[in-house]
Amino acid sequence: MLLALDVGNTNIVVGVFDGESLIYNWRIATLRNRTSDEYGIVIKNLFVHNNLGDLKIEGIIISSVVPPVMPALSKMAKQYFDIEPIIIGPGIRTQLSIKTENPREVGADRIVNAVATLHKYGAPAIVVDYGTATTFCVINRKGEYLGGCITPGIGISTEALFERAAKLPRIELIKPASIVGKNTISSMQSGIIYGYLGQLEGLIKKISEETQESYKVVVTGGLAPLIAAESTLVDHVDPYLTLDGLRILYQKNKKED
Repeated sequence: MLLALDVGNTNIVVGVFDGESLIYNWRIATLRNRTSDEYGIVIKNLFVHNNLGDLKIEGIIISSVVPPVMPALSKMAKQYFDIEPIIIGPGIRTQLSIKTENPREVGADRIVNAVATLHKYGAPAIVVDYGTATTFCVINRKGEYLGGCITPGIGISTEALFERAAKLPRIELIKPASIVGKNTISSMQSGIIYGYLGQLEGLIKKISEETQESYKVVVTGGLAPLIAAESTLVDHVDPYLTLDGLRILYQKNKKED
């Protein structure tokens, strides 16, 4: 079994693979001050709660955009599973040609998503990830990573709206009955959902025009289904794209006995 950890700014997505099959997945909060013991206990308790107490983990791979949590997670892997984890970063075999000004600046999550997209859907492709930040990654026809766009995520933007506008309440983010809201809540829902839909389609069209290319569009992240369901430009919604990418990279980098 493989334990894959996708560490984001808000959540850590935990996945357990049996071969190529993702058999369990959970989300836990990313807490920068959490110790290796705390992370170990949380993950072990998830196993026990799902009757996986005797599960044999044979490998661990971690992708992180939050450097401060990595010492605790690395120690947790060794202390609780007796495994030296594979960490996504410089020196990892990805077989991905990165054509940016400074390839080392490209976030681990973006590399993992690009690898998964090439493996599952091919090129050319645009990968859109709705996380704490919303990222757009562009892969050309040769399978080369060209770069992309980073925008404030839906959660960041809506939280700023609630905090800065005293009369606007926190709302459930669901599709409203009409784009023209008839009350404050439906107006906010419409503005957020259709505003981000406009961003999605606008950036896809602008990238396509500038590069003179037609792309497959793959969307992932927690809020991906809500936004992507409204767009005719999206080809695939893949909530577990990053976890699949980690599994693929583990196979490329694991040490053979």
